[in-house]
Amino acid sequence: MTTTTEHLVDGTAVTAVLPGPRTVTTLSEHIVEVISDSGEGAQRCGQALGAIAAKSGNGVWNVEIIPAEIQPPARSVAGASGNRIRLGARRITNGGDEADLVVAFNEQVLLGRVRANELKPGCTILLESMWREDRDPAIARSYAAAYDEMVAAGYRVIEVPMERECRKLVPDPRRGKNMFVLGMLCDLYSFDPGLAKEQIAITFGKKDQKVIDANVRLFEAGWAWAGENLDFRYGIPATRASEAQVVITGNAALALGILASGMEICAMYPITPATSASHYLSEIFERVGGVVHQAEDEIAACAFAIGASYAGKCAVTITSGPGYSLKQEGIGLAVMAEIPLVVVNVQRGGPSTGQPTKPEQGDLLTVMYGSHGDAPKVVLAVSGIEDCFYAMITARKIAETFNTVVVVLSDASLATAQQPFPRPVFTEDWLVPPVDQSAVPEGAKPYDWDAETGLFRRFIPGQPGGMHTLTGLAHDRLGHVAYDPAANEDGLRHRSLKLAALQRTLRCPPVFGDATGDLLVVGWGSTKGAIEEAVEGLRAEGRKVSSLHLTFIQPMPSGIGDILKRFKKVMTVEANWADRLEDPLVSAENRRYAALAMLLRARYLVDVDCWTEVSGRPIGPGAIRAALLARLGQVKG
Repeated sequence: MTTTTEHLVDGTAVTAVLPGPRTVTTLSEHIVEVISDSGEGAQRCGQALGAIAAKSGNGVWNVEIIPAEIQPPARSVAGASGNRIRLGARRITNGGDEADLVVAFNEQVLLGRVRANELKPGCTILLESMWREDRDPAIARSYAAAYDEMVAAGYRVIEVPMERECRKLVPDPRRGKNMFVLGMLCDLYSFDPGLAKEQIAITFGKKDQKVIDANVRLFEAGWAWAGENLDFRYGIPATRASEAQVVITGNAALALGILASGMEICAMYPITPATSASHYLSEIFERVGGVVHQAEDEIAACAFAIGASYAGKCAVTITSGPGYSLKQEGIGLAVMAEIPLVVVNVQRGGPSTGQPTKPEQGDLLTVMYGSHGDAPKVVLAVSGIEDCFYAMITARKIAETFNTVVVVLSDASLATAQQPFPRPVFTEDWLVPPVDQSAVPEGAKPYDWDAETGLFRRFIPGQPGGMHTLTGLAHDRLGHVAYDPAANEDGLRHRSLKLAALQRTLRCPPVFGDATGDLLVVGWGSTKGAIEEAVEGLRAEGRKVSSLHLTFIQPMPSGIGDILKRFKKVMTVEANWADRLEDPLVSAENRRYAALAMLLRARYLVDVDCWTEVSGRPIGPGAIRAALLARLGQVKG
């Protein structure tokens, strides 16, 4: 028996013939999670589904679900590994709130997501059924108990014999379930199987054709099983993009941005969640003459990058919080010697080793004020996948124009997130002009600071007439070590002036919403999509709320103070810690504010409140909405 459904694609009615008597429900969006033990391929399945959806014309945001341990025990509540995919009929900018549908390879990883409150009430669960008849009675009892618990909680649980079905095609189902699940999901969400098979070929492109063929058969088996056994199907309207798109992760976008900027040296030491950026770069950098240097530690990586930049090649070093801490002495050297350097910090939970795989925005004050003494640095934060790409071009230009250190802040929630955006079209404007290596005029000084901007001509080793001393000690305009008060203040003044000069070139970011109102929400980094979704929803209900998102945090553009003063109440939303006033010992006099809130309060003398969440997961629009409603309730008319 077959059924038909009609929907619009690019404004054209398309009739699809579906297997079996299934009801097709049209949705504006849906959130699906695929979770398993580490090594079972759930992440690859989710990434492939996201790519297929994006190529189909849907809005997509998918992000990895990563356990805290590299290889946690199998079948453990804390060991869920997988991917969250948010699909929509419009552009999607964040991972959303609770999941609508979950595919789980065992009941323990499912319990982990349930206890983390990641599932929507009544969520549909497709659960691997092999554990019900496991040879170990304890495992069978655990499965039955979890199944009963899920059903009693109101979830719709459908048992799926993934192991049994995959074993018909491959000897090791552990290496095949992910493509079987991909087949089920593509059927459930009405995606073109031909497009899905093309994606499988891309996913396994480095493998033998036999591997690709085997995975296609597994996909077909999952597609067929869903058509024969599931009584529901979804359709999400799609709109084909008018221009070519790319679908990549934030870390891949950072790597491609490094290429596009013209930088030729990346020095790094592996650290979660930053490593995949350098892995991606390692695969492609040599094709354009670039070099990825894996140093013996974080300190050496920073020193290598500084040396490369001093020699005339602006370099980048990529790390995360603990690695940034180790680099700080080297970064101070680059500031003192005024050597161009780009540093990428893909933030994670802290302090110390903290939560290596979980997102947080805890490093803002560290990168602004870390290092001993006064070490001014440019700090900018990326807010989305596309931003990851273009920020690297901007960072390199600033670093070389101002002979300074530029720190680019990303975080774990962007590192693995995947979203389509217009394919960049290369332009020569992205590149920095070649360093002037002509002979240095007689009498020219290596630190001949301009009195207004603090800028000076960069000398390159080997440049005729350019020989000078390079030191991390306090020095005069000739580069000579100098401890006298006048020389020290001369250097401090001009290194700081460069930030003022850059600040004069920055544009104030636009307000999302009205220019005045009851509440202004200020954010930075990866929270932008969730903040704007929450604000948009409240505005649709008639609430006078707007938002402002900052990219440049040091220096901040002009005009921000004026914007803050137009609203009755201002608050930041951040993924770093702020004391809660409901705690008995916390008061207005001793409260520790969130990082950006503290900066705004100090600079603009505005009573900026803050709301923070540091749960180790991306902040969802629903949580932000609730926080904003609470603040709006405090606004007096």
